[in-house]
Amino acid sequence: MVLPNSLSSYYEKFIATGEVKCIDEEIPFEIPQGWEWERIGNIFETTSGSTPLSRNPDYYKNGNINWVRTTDLNNGILNKTEIQITSKAVIDYNLSILPQTSVCVAMYGGAGTIGKHCILHFDTTINQSVCAIQPNGFCNMDYIHTFIEYQRPFWMDFAAGSRKDPNINQLIIKHCLLPIPPQEEQLRIVIKLNQLYPYIYQYGNSQNRLNQINKEIWHSLKKSILQEAIQGKLVPQIAEEGTAQELLEQIQQEKQKLVKEGKLKKAALNDSIIYKGDDNKYWEKNGKIEKDITNEIPFEIPDSWCWIRLNNLCNITNGFTPLRTELKFWKNGNINWFTVEDIRKQGEYIYETTKKITELAVNKDRIVRAGSVLLCCTASVGQCAMTMIPTTTNQQFNALTVKEEYRCIVNDEFLFLFAKTLEPILHDLAGKTTFEFISVKKVGNILIPIPPVLEQHRICKVANKAIASIMSR
Repeated sequence: MVLPNSLSSYYEKFIATGEVKCIDEEIPFEIPQGWEWERIGNIFETTSGSTPLSRNPDYYKNGNINWVRTTDLNNGILNKTEIQITSKAVIDYNLSILPQTSVCVAMYGGAGTIGKHCILHFDTTINQSVCAIQPNGFCNMDYIHTFIEYQRPFWMDFAAGSRKDPNINQLIIKHCLLPIPPQEEQLRIVIKLNQLYPYIYQYGNSQNRLNQINKEIWHSLKKSILQEAIQGKLVPQIAEEGTAQELLEQIQQEKQKLVKEGKLKKAALNDSIIYKGDDNKYWEKNGKIEKDITNEIPFEIPDSWCWIRLNNLCNITNGFTPLRTELKFWKNGNINWFTVEDIRKQGEYIYETTKKITELAVNKDRIVRAGSVLLCCTASVGQCAMTMIPTTTNQQFNALTVKEEYRCIVNDEFLFLFAKTLEPILHDLAGKTTFEFISVKKVGNILIPIPPVLEQHRICKVANKAIASIMSR
């Protein structure tokens, strides 16, 4: 029993023991004079149900007794259930038949389901995931239903933050404080809300549409900025900064020299060279073979830029998952093991990983350096992040690491900016399959435009500043 006193504090008296306790910290808001606070469990009977054995036809075949599950709850009036059970099921499982106007609340089923509710317009039974608040004869149940709608977000937050498998229980529902107006005022509140609900829904739908439009606008602006960045349209070109092609040629000459000196394997010379011919076509030279690749070029770039394939520019390391049943691969692990969960927790830049593996689980050549771009090539295709720590990844991701010989002409941040534009390309490469997957070979074949180094720095600075401004609105 909750009792206000003359000093406007609230106290709860426990009838069984006579103990009195101040509960001011639990009172969520002030109520008008003539209203009272009370625990739901003190004035209502609550109950939950059960699930008859599904493989027993005697419990379901030709059943005519309604049976409510969390999937039936619609946050409004419930007029029917998807499944009916038999009287035998009711008897064998000692199920209660709930009266009309009972209010049902979902206790289990995940964060999105917790607190879903309905008010019944028929007699029914319920399963174990549903709590029913039965009418007590003096509270307006439509008013109670309205209160449950108000209370739902608090139950959802409690469930999500307090346990691995989100749920609430009857004790939590019964312990909830309910503001109780006089009976006639309860009815007036319900009538007024029914008059206002059409406008509330109309406004809510309009606001949802506006939010979606705004979200699409920001997404489109971000996408536009990234496209402008990689097409050479975001910042002006400066002649004094030279060309990317000149740097590529210098790297090729240096590699040839190192191969002759025996300091580099001959395979390092297998990288193709892409150039624009006098015929205005793009050609790719690989050894003595030259091929017209004009149709592969996705867009025009400034004259000071050049094209290169990702597999020439980067080492591409595909991820893996060590055998879960082998404790030696996981216990006391000290090697970072990246998954999409780390993006959800940290965003685009990864400073730690949720999970780690041991040295027994991985070869050192599969640990990529800080500055590598982690690109999702299956499931959440196109999601990407930059790791700020050495790491391995799971099989959803390929790590793109600029080769040492190319680090003088491509900075990691520009590669990351380019990777953010790859989602539509990756979807096309995956083809029309049920399960999208893009192989390392296909990723390596993607063409990346390369500006001069100083221009890359200017592009990244302007693009990141613009995107940060957009996303903060």
